[in-house]
Amino acid sequence: MEALLIIDVQNDFLPGGSLEIKHGDEVIPVINKLQEHFKLVVATQDWHPISHKSFASNHPGKEVYDTTNIKGLTQVLWPDHCVQASPGAALSDKLNQHRIEAVFRKGTNPDIDSYSAFFDNGHLKSTGLADYLRGKGVTRIYIVGLAGDFCVYYSAMDAIKEGFGTFIIEDAVRSVFPDKFAAVVAEIVKEGGYVIQSNELLTVA
Repeated sequence: MEALLIIDVQNDFLPGGSLEIKHGDEVIPVINKLQEHFKLVVATQDWHPISHKSFASNHPGKEVYDTTNIKGLTQVLWPDHCVQASPGAALSDKLNQHRIEAVFRKGTNPDIDSYSAFFDNGHLKSTGLADYLRGKGVTRIYIVGLAGDFCVYYSAMDAIKEGFGTFIIEDAVRSVFPDKFAAVVAEIVKEGGYVIQSNELLTVA
């Protein structure tokens, strides 16, 4: 069975949001079309407490996009974003949500970030997504959403390690730093994943 995994299509990552990803809204119409191709659709939400240590505001003297060390891991410091229960944390109302069977929230621990849909950045705690998908008989995952060079990338790498056939749908992804996405794609392919375009699925739907 195949599943569509929608990563973090949340207001704070869209134009006008606190961590705006350029052209991030362009993925939504593509994702809405893709949902009709899949029997199972799941999504993720960044869901941070206001005290989250990935926020530059919680590190006096640090600026946005500086780095620091948290629990032995290099951490990019972000603008405050996707604060729990805030409007910015909500999934976009332009995203069709009636087909989304479950939403997995991540980044809830203030002491460690969680880019991947499957684990926090230290692989200390699972979100339960892998077991959920296995319980549904899923063997292939198609990943879309935001952002290609962070949460999509880490989700894809963990999906491969968890034994799923893993596909990034490139035209349904946008990145924080678009010039870095080619390197991300190369690494995903090197590890056994695939990068495709939406029309490769929609033309046979």
